[in-house]
Amino acid sequence: MKIEERFINYTKFDTQSAEDTGTVPSTSKQLIFAKYLKEELEKEGLEDVEMDNMGYIYATLPANTDKDIPTIGFISHYDTALDASGANIKARIIRNYDCNDIELSKGIISSTAKFPELLEHKGEDIIVTDGTTLLGADDKAGIAEIVQAMCYLRDHNDIKHGKIRVGFNPDEEIGMGAHHFDVEKFGCQWAYTMDGGDIGDLEYENFNAAAAKVTIHGVSVHTGYAKGKMINAARIACEFNSMIPVTDIPETTEGYQGFYHLLGIEGACEEAKLSYIIRDHSREKFNDRKKFMEDIAKKLNEKYGDGVVEIKLNDQYYNMKEKIDPNIHVVDLVVKAMEMSGVKPKVEPIRGGTDGAQLSFRGLPCPNIFAGGVNFHGPYEFVSIQVMEKAMDVIVNICRLTANYND
Repeated sequence: MKIEERFINYTKFDTQSAEDTGTVPSTSKQLIFAKYLKEELEKEGLEDVEMDNMGYIYATLPANTDKDIPTIGFISHYDTALDASGANIKARIIRNYDCNDIELSKGIISSTAKFPELLEHKGEDIIVTDGTTLLGADDKAGIAEIVQAMCYLRDHNDIKHGKIRVGFNPDEEIGMGAHHFDVEKFGCQWAYTMDGGDIGDLEYENFNAAAAKVTIHGVSVHTGYAKGKMINAARIACEFNSMIPVTDIPETTEGYQGFYHLLGIEGACEEAKLSYIIRDHSREKFNDRKKFMEDIAKKLNEKYGDGVVEIKLNDQYYNMKEKIDPNIHVVDLVVKAMEMSGVKPKVEPIRGGTDGAQLSFRGLPCPNIFAGGVNFHGPYEFVSIQVMEKAMDVIVNICRLTANYND
């Protein structure tokens, strides 16, 4: 099976995760794909294939040499983002892309003016959506690349390698993907998530991340008799958000600059809710940001009364750099593998996070490698077939290089 066929087949499954369901995985439809993927791995001849009741899949490509070689792993998540629909995806291949604007569907245009990243893929074969859903290259492209690489190594016994483990999980998009990943069972000395962006991306710095849930308790009174009695929760919610500096939001930040992002707001007079994520590469600034939001709640409670504004903060993951730096060989191997594959490494901080960040703090050093998706989490997402093939080749070369690690 060609890598594009494998990937497009994966996109036919709706695997969107969801917040606050209280289940693992967060949506039952993820298990439908997980069962399919488990069966595919078995058909492709991988060993020790298993899926637990939460949808975590583990499998092994056995070593083809008796040398003492570290066991390494490759990981991707199969859920898709909440930002756009993941149902009824209509993937289409544009062969030999000519750098013109693309009509995804009637009246829906992916333009090079708005998405100049398209211009980097002239002459390549790119996979797009119909403009009504996301594509799911984040992270089904990563899964396709890992599976394709394992099949390649299976069929090319001349490439010596140690034991290789693969792992696929749900719920990465809601920050829960690594929570139930069994690091001990995975049994690797280090691993890689195939969950990055365009070709060459190599990331081992990411945001420190927290979620903030703000609940505002109001008092509803007839508007004609409201003076001195009413507490309008919806209005206070707007006031809360107005106290977030506009210089510290995703729309105005880049590089190492952190932010507060309002995910959603809902409310009425009696109750209102705001949902935020907080991000910063610096642990110190990250902690300052959390305190800043608590201070906003404190000020509003001083103004409107104790208990009117309630805030709950939950740390999601931390910057993996502090765990990767002592194990920098895991990054050096990727750089060499990319160079062998004719790929120029682009080592940059992630303005986001991956399961690898959490896994690194659980004793499994796990930097992040490009999977090829561009403009992910939205209907203008695309991925280049040639970039997916390069990512697969990088995986193969990492395994090849690791075979000589102890020499």
